[in-house]
Amino acid sequence: MRLWHKALITKLPNQMLVAQWRELAAIVGAIDKKGSPNHRLVNIILDYDKAHLYTYTNLVYQELINRNLHPQVKVYHKITNYCFSSEVLFADLFKGWHNERYYQQCYYNLEEKYDRGIINEQDWQKIKSK
Repeated sequence: MRLWHKALITKLPNQMLVAQWRELAAIVGAIDKKGSPNHRLVNIILDYDKAHLYTYTNLVYQELINRNLHPQVKVYHKITNYCFSSEVLFADLFKGWHNERYYQQCYYNLEEKYDRGIINEQDWQKIKSK
């Protein structure tokens, strides 16, 4: 599990963006059932107000819509009903977590996926253009 850095959402290849959507649903489902995502890469989400998850969900949802990828509205409602809140400013979204260091960690993770042939050249060029 991973929540990609907020600045990378618009650059993720389609399959990874869809996977991020599924991750959000899985995270909310795990929190709902067990009180925690129970995964070291995303447990930090519990340190933030639900407004951050709400805003991040809307960010991913809007990007899916922009790409005409048809996210399931029922999944959107499941997530946003859990964390219904007002939005936080993009600049404040996961402040302290989605910082430059985390951006680099995510970037290098994506670079490794490119090196191993999981991400194609065209998608990698889109990611590289910051």
